[in-house]
Amino acid sequence: MVKETIRVYARVKPLGRRQQAGIYSVDNDEKSLSSLEIIVPRDLADGFVNNKQESYKFKFQRIFDQEAKQDVVFDNIAKPVAECVLAGYNGTIFAYGQTGSGKTFTITGGAERYSDRGIIPRTLSYIFDQLQKDGSKVYTTHVSYLEIYNECGYDLLDPRHEASRLKDLPKVTIMEDPDQNIHLKNLSLQQATNEEEALNLLFLGDTNRMIAETPMNQASSRSHCIFTIHISSKEPGSATIRRSKLHLVDLAGSERVAKTGVGGHILTEAKYINLSLHHLEQVIIALAEKNRSHIPYRNSMMTSVLRDSLGGNCMTTMIATLSIDRRNIDESISTCRFAQRVALIKNEAVLNEEIDPTLMIIKLKKEIQELKDELVLVTGKERTSELSQEELLKLDELIETFLEDNDPDSTLDVGADMRKIKYCFIHLKQLMNDSKMPDKKLLLQHNSEEKDSNKEVGEELKKLKELLQQRDNEINILVNMLKKEKKRAQEGLFQLNAASAGSTVLEQSLCVNLEESQSPASSSSLKEAKDFSSSVHRPPFLSRQTG
Repeated sequence: MVKETIRVYARVKPLGRRQQAGIYSVDNDEKSLSSLEIIVPRDLADGFVNNKQESYKFKFQRIFDQEAKQDVVFDNIAKPVAECVLAGYNGTIFAYGQTGSGKTFTITGGAERYSDRGIIPRTLSYIFDQLQKDGSKVYTTHVSYLEIYNECGYDLLDPRHEASRLKDLPKVTIMEDPDQNIHLKNLSLQQATNEEEALNLLFLGDTNRMIAETPMNQASSRSHCIFTIHISSKEPGSATIRRSKLHLVDLAGSERVAKTGVGGHILTEAKYINLSLHHLEQVIIALAEKNRSHIPYRNSMMTSVLRDSLGGNCMTTMIATLSIDRRNIDESISTCRFAQRVALIKNEAVLNEEIDPTLMIIKLKKEIQELKDELVLVTGKERTSELSQEELLKLDELIETFLEDNDPDSTLDVGADMRKIKYCFIHLKQLMNDSKMPDKKLLLQHNSEEKDSNKEVGEELKKLKELLQQRDNEINILVNMLKKEKKRAQEGLFQLNAASAGSTVLEQSLCVNLEESQSPASSSSLKEAKDFSSSVHRPPFLSRQTG
């Protein structure tokens, strides 16, 4: 893993014939960062009290002045990034600046002279030159060319047809997987086996680019273009593949609409360009803040495509193109401020290695066959995947002899064949399970008997409970009947007591009458009274009172 901040370079565009140079100074120090100082003199028309800043200083990795050639720019900026891409890291080089500051010339180059070639053709030449020199690996190279115009993506290398208009090209859409990796749908990958094929693809894409004339530039690129080189390398006989990609980005020019005075269709283009560059600046500002949790990559298509290049797994380099003209001095200062914010962003580049499953399967199959051949060479017998019938019978005899032997030191020797060892374990397991079957049957039978006995006890207990309930009901009925009989007996006793009391009073009155008369006639009447009293029925339990 390589942790480093984004490298920022500056390039000053040569002045034209009618342009007046602004005041600036360049201090290129080889030991430390280079510094650029831009001086803006005060305007006397603003009044005597004017606190406007006059001097602006900015730091860059290196500053390329007006006399810098294309090969020097490539050797210092693009060549280190291309070497990292060949080693397996992702890389990005993008140019930022106002319209007419030299972005397209720096990235693509000029068409007049061969020495005016830009970073893209020189990088292609350098990469294929290195691939031819390195014979220890197998390389595969693909190229893609994406144009973002008015927030819509287009494939500039459509293999089906050559488009006469930009709308005829297939539209590219962004898709995101659960791991937040960006995939571009309808963007074709064209294989390039040599430098000539890659340059032809580049020229085809440049032909389809959207270019228009503006007051700032005669041939202004009105869209963002991303030229990507995909490289995959693999050592012979290895299943590890290294995949890397190099983005070479030519951004559209930022310009002030009020200053250019354009309108109509070009005004709409300028609005979209400024909006996408504004979203790019918002992403840069968010990445520069330490405690920022959300980065607005999804606000524009360009920031979504360059997600890895900005604060991700990539080694990124920025080129700030400056037009040191008195009319454009404010835009140049704004570009330098943007570059200073970009220089604060840290990227973590990781070596992109992965294992090809197809190659791994082929390698493992080859290794298995080699091991089989070595085994045949050692044993002298060709081993199949299954045991023969004779070997199975012999193993059964060995297992039976081993089980019948009572010697504790006896061993079961079947050799160093894993097939035989597995078969012996399976056979012993089956024998153990068969021996445990009678015990299991007895246990099941015992459990069933216990269940039956428990069921009988439960039924008998239920019957006893029902009988006890029936006896309780009968006892309650008898108790109620006895209570009723007792009540009746008490009522009859009361009546009998009343009758016995009346007969006693009658006898007493008869006796008194007999004593008073004391005559023979009265004695006869007394006898009749006794006969009457004896004729009255008395219960046996009252005989003691009446006798």
